[in-house]
Amino acid sequence: MANNGGNLGWRRVVRAFGYSMKGFRACYELEEAFRQELFLLIPLVPLGLWLGETPVERALLVGSLLVVPIVELLNSAIEANVDRIGMERHELSGRAKDIASAAVFSSITLCVVIWALLLVPKLF
Repeated sequence: MANNGGNLGWRRVVRAFGYSMKGFRACYELEEAFRQELFLLIPLVPLGLWLGETPVERALLVGSLLVVPIVELLNSAIEANVDRIGMERHELSGRAKDIASAAVFSSITLCVVIWALLLVPKLF
């Protein structure tokens, strides 16, 4: 059984946190879409907290927003992995990138649908 290089208990948690922060930093620095999504979170998270009338509504409004950058992180990881293998065009590489992009689009669509379902009835 592997021992994670001697990193057990809290040391492993601290190292994992450091790797996560490194991943956030890399995605922020290298991916324009990730930066745009984070900047949209700044006004939209407080707006979702304000517009939600119940804890469940607030959770849906804010949670749907947070899904988008999470999926963007996964998309960026897939793209980086495909690009590491090689920059030549390959059908499977293109498919992997397209599917990851479709996941981002789907998360944005989910967010828009949730916001519309919760907020449009309040307008009418």
